[in-house]
Amino acid sequence: MAHEAISVFDMFKVGVGPSSSHTLGPWRAALRFLETLKKADGTLAGVQQVQVLLYGSLAKTGKGHGTDIAVLLGLCGLDPVTVDVASIDDRVATINHKQTIDLGGTHSIHFDPPQHLQFLFSESLPYHPNGLTFLADFSDGRQVAATYYSIGGGFVVEEGEQNVANPVQLPFPINTAADLLHWCRKTGLSIHEVVWENEGAWRGEAQTKSGLQQIFKVMQECTYRGCHTEGILPGGLNVQRRAASLNKKLLRGKTYNDYNEWIGAIRAGGNSFQYILDWVSCFALAVNEENASFGRVVTAPTNGAAGVIPAVLHYYIAFMDGATEEKALQFLLTASEIGSIFKKGATISAAMGGCQAEIGVSSAMAAAALTEVMGGTQRQAMMAAEIAMEHHLGMTCDPIGGLVQVPCIERNTMGAIKAITASQLALQSSPDFAKVSLDAVIDTMWETAVDMNSKYKETAEGGLAVNIPLSLSEC
Repeated sequence: MAHEAISVFDMFKVGVGPSSSHTLGPWRAALRFLETLKKADGTLAGVQQVQVLLYGSLAKTGKGHGTDIAVLLGLCGLDPVTVDVASIDDRVATINHKQTIDLGGTHSIHFDPPQHLQFLFSESLPYHPNGLTFLADFSDGRQVAATYYSIGGGFVVEEGEQNVANPVQLPFPINTAADLLHWCRKTGLSIHEVVWENEGAWRGEAQTKSGLQQIFKVMQECTYRGCHTEGILPGGLNVQRRAASLNKKLLRGKTYNDYNEWIGAIRAGGNSFQYILDWVSCFALAVNEENASFGRVVTAPTNGAAGVIPAVLHYYIAFMDGATEEKALQFLLTASEIGSIFKKGATISAAMGGCQAEIGVSSAMAAAALTEVMGGTQRQAMMAAEIAMEHHLGMTCDPIGGLVQVPCIERNTMGAIKAITASQLALQSSPDFAKVSLDAVIDTMWETAVDMNSKYKETAEGGLAVNIPLSLSEC
């Protein structure tokens, strides 16, 4: 049976907020278009004009999600993994002021964003709600066009792209939870061990470990930075950042100099239920406040849900005995496999499935990962993932003003708490008596997504987005 090979580094990508589908995806699409132009001419020097058309959800909530900013930075040839996030505002202001853009960082052309980057609010493309088209004119009269779809989690596909055979053959091909359980039973391996073996089809062990360490490091840095940054989030809603003040309140004057000392100070504060609950919320708030501020985060599996997995992982690091870097990497491997199964069987795009596809999936990923590092069996880990998603089914995506702030930031705290609860339920239960399988809940999630009204799919046309009315011009 054919299988889709998805790596842990497909599910976890380092990028810039606030949205993987509306920011990171269009950014990567712009970078791909630059490569298309280079192939067409061997250089960018012949390009005279570029126009960008945003469709569907990318148009309707693109301003709030920074889609226009992402496209501009991508056309400049900047990498979302390495770009200096502190320089983004100045770069965009310069493009708007001078009405020029340095294509690929080397070739300057006239580019007036209101004229050359259009939001087509009433038009959608059939393949996916997140569509964008690039048009380029060369000085010799040639024209090049390409349409891309940002399908969630930073994944991008080009229109007309042919399905090709998987570039790698995995030792343990997996499309469904049943496939994963089959390989675990056949080999006796845990979920993270199965994933580790599969990753070997792409690269050596040292490279995989180094990549996982980098993902973990970015999550740690983002959480720490968010817990120590005050102010108002950009975009016009005037949302006050809360993680830093909560961090101060919980630590009660304790001093520290770096991340490790900070974790030590947190541990020293005790382990009461209320204290731990506050810290889980603080961790999640911190990451998504960074995300909303165009900070560097890890898609997990999306930017809008980027706080759930780091929050649950930090809950484990700060409050559970036996937490080590090795366990943290195992956590990431397990979470990635659960996320990839959801992507294959349903979607991780809110524009396709509502917020159940983002917060719901991230909560399921975190629940399974926490269960495994806590000593749960493979079946208990999958049971935890099912429980977490079961209680996110039908969650809509209705961001006020199209911004990834309200209700998105708080939803990450809820997803993290549900993940921990789901893990505890699974650890104290026997999967033999479970009535709902992980595959069944994935199928149900997709059916719910198909049935969901489009106004609840990241369009800002329903729910809180209209009951708390704010014009896009304010954002």
